[in-house]
Amino acid sequence: MSGETLDIVELLLTAEVYNKYSEMDVNDLPKQIRKNYWDREKKTVPKPINVSVSDIKNIYEIEDIKSAIKSLPFVDIDELQFTVKLTAFDMGADWFKKQDGAMDRIGNNPALSFYFEKKETEGVSYESTRSKSAPKEVDREWVDSLITEIEQEEGGEDMLKLAHIEAPEDIMQTFEDIVLTDEQEDEVEKIVKAIQYREHLKTIGMYDIGKLLLIGAPGTGKTSVARAVSHRLSLPFVEVRLSMVTDQYLGETAKNIDRVFTLAKRLNPCVLFIDEFDFVAKKRTSDESAALKRAVNTLLKAIDEVSLTNDGVLLIAATNHPNMLDTAAWRRFDEVMNFPLPDMEMRKMILDRVTSDIDGDLDTEEIAQITEGYAGSDLRMVIREGVLSALMEDRKALTQDDLKKAVENFNQREIVKSDEYA
Repeated sequence: MSGETLDIVELLLTAEVYNKYSEMDVNDLPKQIRKNYWDREKKTVPKPINVSVSDIKNIYEIEDIKSAIKSLPFVDIDELQFTVKLTAFDMGADWFKKQDGAMDRIGNNPALSFYFEKKETEGVSYESTRSKSAPKEVDREWVDSLITEIEQEEGGEDMLKLAHIEAPEDIMQTFEDIVLTDEQEDEVEKIVKAIQYREHLKTIGMYDIGKLLLIGAPGTGKTSVARAVSHRLSLPFVEVRLSMVTDQYLGETAKNIDRVFTLAKRLNPCVLFIDEFDFVAKKRTSDESAALKRAVNTLLKAIDEVSLTNDGVLLIAATNHPNMLDTAAWRRFDEVMNFPLPDMEMRKMILDRVTSDIDGDLDTEEIAQITEGYAGSDLRMVIREGVLSALMEDRKALTQDDLKKAVENFNQREIVKSDEYA
């Protein structure tokens, strides 16, 4: 049986199960089906789902639907309504279960797992399928619904201007693309567990959990880790740079800080990533203006009042200048993750990972040895330079000389950048 036929029957069965059982919610729908039927205003997939010809074309790109289902006695096309229906659900379910590849489909479809588990089908676990299925918070549609709702509120547009918001599915860089130290991996796992046991932490009264400070030189992976956390936890990513929040009127800066944290609470659950944290949270001195001190106090108070357990906001702040931070700012974070420049072993791992899909006989250990002091972003820049140089000669394969020349060019640029032209 063709994959197109199985796609159509799976969609029809899924719609019937979702419509029939009141306990079914939007997270029981496979992602592509959920995205197709999403209602932005209602922030869900309303029941009942009625499968149309256009739905099948949109979801699966199937054009000749009649041919795909012509041999199925339990499927009917309504030519007037342009809808497709099951005329005998039980017959369709029995047929579907017997097809090659059906069990894999059921194992990735919570709605079907729910139904076939009720039918005591061997090897089917609704709980297992549901736990590994991506929730609605992953989808761009979910985030767009929240943004639309906020836009319609008084002051909503002002809040949205202060942040860049991404859905987890839009984040391309994951932990598979990042090289971490053992200590960094432990910190990430703590975050994962805190999210996983959020209700437990709330029950035992642990509210000061989920505030992480990332410190390290530029290019060492702070932003990449924050984004990867968002992807790993399937949480929307709300990025704010404090330099963009600062207003020429210092009194407005304090209001902008409040707006940022209010926005994060409205988008919960989410990751609130505050970059350039030191831009506002600087050490306070006696000669500063009252407005500037008020902005710092507002930021510290906002951090105190946001909570992972209560508000569903995971706060991650990053700074390249930890020595500039106010002492009181340090105390606001339950975890601090340090991002040192990579040692030779980590540099080799980064180079291996970045070049894994590039053709060429490369000795990454040699390159790691001659790039001491390079950040991860510097190494990626070297690879990019090598690739572009090869393409200038119409070569897709990279050579060791390409990389060594790229290192030389990078070093020369660094000399030019540091030259004071005295």
